[in-house]
Amino acid sequence: MNTLLAAETAVLSRRTLFRQSAMLAGGAMLTTLPFGRSLLAHDVSESWPNVAALAKRYVDSRKLANLFLTFGWEQEDHAHTVGGGTLSLARPTPVDENSLFRIYSMSKPITGMATMILIDEGKLGLDQPLHEILPAFRDMRVLVDPAGPLENTVPAERPITIRQLLTHTAGLGYQIISKGPLLAAYNANGLVGGRVSKMPIPGFPAVTPAPGLEAWADRLAGLPLMYQPAAKWSYSCSIDLLGRVIEVASGMEFEAFLKARIFEPCGMTSTYMQVPQSEASRLTDNYGILGGNAFPLDPGPASIFLDPPEVPAGGGGLVSSPKDYDRFLRMLLGYGMIDGVRVMSEEAVRVGTSDLMPATVDTKGSWLEGQGHGAGGRSVGQTFGWGGAAGTLAAVDFGLKLRSTLFTQYMPSEAYPIRDEFLAALEADLAAMRSKKAA
Repeated sequence: MNTLLAAETAVLSRRTLFRQSAMLAGGAMLTTLPFGRSLLAHDVSESWPNVAALAKRYVDSRKLANLFLTFGWEQEDHAHTVGGGTLSLARPTPVDENSLFRIYSMSKPITGMATMILIDEGKLGLDQPLHEILPAFRDMRVLVDPAGPLENTVPAERPITIRQLLTHTAGLGYQIISKGPLLAAYNANGLVGGRVSKMPIPGFPAVTPAPGLEAWADRLAGLPLMYQPAAKWSYSCSIDLLGRVIEVASGMEFEAFLKARIFEPCGMTSTYMQVPQSEASRLTDNYGILGGNAFPLDPGPASIFLDPPEVPAGGGGLVSSPKDYDRFLRMLLGYGMIDGVRVMSEEAVRVGTSDLMPATVDTKGSWLEGQGHGAGGRSVGQTFGWGGAAGTLAAVDFGLKLRSTLFTQYMPSEAYPIRDEFLAALEADLAAMRSKKAA
């Protein structure tokens, strides 16, 4: 098994999830368009010619097998779609809303909302010390130099809290962030945050995962922190650790809790830690991009996600479909309600999608500088969402009542400038829509 590629860091650096100037400035205009609320058909490429052309260009040039986007308004049953492609460059089956994609860190908002459910029920406290749930995290040590010797530490000035875990401010490390001895210790202890391929990946050491989530958490507790808790925003394995917190607080296995409390009530029938063999035909291939060429990194029919995970990773372990993830966003947009079913309380959604960062945290120089972070996702104004290492993106905008996703499958994500090109195409389409409306 290999760790998540360091490419995930490029997913969110240098830009917001969806640049607010594009989505917010144009969104109010979109609500007045004919397809905005009344059209039940799914494909709306004619209304988004530049976005559709972008998807077509990447797919037709065979740089990618697929580029599939969804836009849904309020509580519409189905999101509108743009783009397409196939499950694989070698398989002609078209992708659609039911195709399966590795969503990696788009798992984080799901785990964040699972945590909010337990906070709302009083089984956890937002500012509760972690050691009250997992005693091994009492009396943590902190590295003097984040990349320095593991023996050179000082005591933690304050306990880790649930709020800090939700917002990447607990001071924990991550395989895709840590360096030096701490990274070596993460690898040696099998502190993986997700799965990539059964094949060896050049430049990335083979890591034997810890034998289960409990062992994973216990091993993590034995290593020093990178930073003092509540001092700095640093992308971390904290959401994976919340999986173990959820197990202890709920008395249920982590994945069983997600299924019972989020997936089933939301009608998410295609979201898995392990893809059933019966559904393997829907799983896309994930590609590595090298020199502008795509090679199969994790072919769908033989994917590592068809095997059970040693560690169910709440920060990067899920496979889902565009339809399923849109239903999750739709539940959030309904403030916890979907199809008449109450999944979460309104307060839990409002709090979980708001900025929860401790006031003492310094974001200067981080991906989140000048922005906020909620329960597992970026919180900016009235928007909430996150992206994944294989090119996926998702956001919900409570002001516009809009839910949006982008699905594709390639790593590293900075190999192609798709996100910047998507934003430029989006702005061009919005400009054309405004001109047409004004004429």
